Amino acid sequence: MTFSITPTMTPARAREIADSFDLRALPPDFYANPFPVYAALREREPVRRMPDGSWFLTRYADLVAVYRDAQIFSSDKKVEFTPKYGAGAPLLEHHTTSLVFNDPPLHTRVRKLIMGALTRRAIAEMEPGLVTLVDGLLDAIEARGSGDLIEDFASAIPVEIIGNLLGVPHSDRGPLRAWSLAILGALEPKLTPEQEALGNRSVLEMLDYLRGLVAERRRHPGDPEHDVLTRLILGEGGEQLSEVELLQNCIFILNAGHETTTNLIGNALVALQEWPDECRQLVAAIGGDASRPELEPLLTLAVDEFLRFESSNQLGNRRALRACEVGGITLPEGALVTLCIGAANRDPAQFVDPDRLDLGRENNRHLAFGFGIHQCAGLSLARLEGRIAIGRFLARFPRYRLTEAPVRGGRARFRGFLRAAFRVE
Repeated sequence: MTFSITPTMTPARAREIADSFDLRALPPDFYANPFPVYAALREREPVRRMPDGSWFLTRYADLVAVYRDAQIFSSDKKVEFTPKYGAGAPLLEHHTTSLVFNDPPLHTRVRKLIMGALTRRAIAEMEPGLVTLVDGLLDAIEARGSGDLIEDFASAIPVEIIGNLLGVPHSDRGPLRAWSLAILGALEPKLTPEQEALGNRSVLEMLDYLRGLVAERRRHPGDPEHDVLTRLILGEGGEQLSEVELLQNCIFILNAGHETTTNLIGNALVALQEWPDECRQLVAAIGGDASRPELEPLLTLAVDEFLRFESSNQLGNRRALRACEVGGITLPEGALVTLCIGAANRDPAQFVDPDRLDLGRENNRHLAFGFGIHQCAGLSLARLEGRIAIGRFLARFPRYRLTEAPVRGGRARFRGFLRAAFRVE
């Protein structure tokens, strides 16, 4: 059976979309394969003024310059999100209180607390449990002879890992993925009324659940060296988060850790079907046993290339606090800037042959985890999850095959799949 996983786009069509590019009015074929459009924008208008007055950046060097300058480029989203969601909306309170959409001092306080539970030693101690989890999922797939890469594997892993970090009981984890998809889906540039309503409802439902979880943890604290929720509750250095900050950042941790890692694993296993030579070489190197220590550097390189090639998070945002220049273009004070991570990670000025999946790519300074003070706090954990999940999957199922065209999530900000049916041989 043959089918197109990532549909091709002619250069003429890519230029057509680029010339009228508007994040709030994207055509369906853009979502299937945005990279030719990003390439056209990089070549023709790398710092593009959008119809709504915001700016869209596609060059690697320009993104790094913005990431580096946190004094000029703010991550605080109150100005941008208030008109989007409306004053008092649950989505507004959540997204403007979470770690990723704030500047110091809130960002510094929350990040320090989270990082204290994600030390190198703490992450290393998670590996045996992660291996057991992955092997259990693979056992179930093998017993059936088929499955779905997303539902039966990729999405199940981060839900368990982040659930463990926050101490969410296993019996309570069922709704987490649906809440996550709805809340993060509301970050899309253009929302339908249905998406907005579902996002607001999901925030309220998640808050209601977390209030009970936090109350229980206050009564029975966990080990702050491993339990992120206990660390957030106790605070550090005499500083504690307010109840709103605490609850909203618990939502952020659950969502951020779930969506991006699900996409990493799912995108990787689908991409290997499109690049059979790379798949064969990686499978041959693993040789049926992904647990050998000497494979760790190889699998880490592969994970970083998957992250570059199909970045889980395609877009970021900043606001210019004063007039400045980016890429030779003057931006006014208050300018809203969209950072196109997906475009920067395929910039030929930074990466040789950027549209090729090269699992041995060295010096791979991709921006999938961001850069600067807002670089992803969970990047080491995400790499571990990707390395264990992908390596052990390929060791067990070296000849897996998709049985139908996988279904994309249909979003511009987060790039991943909703379904990818496959069989094992």
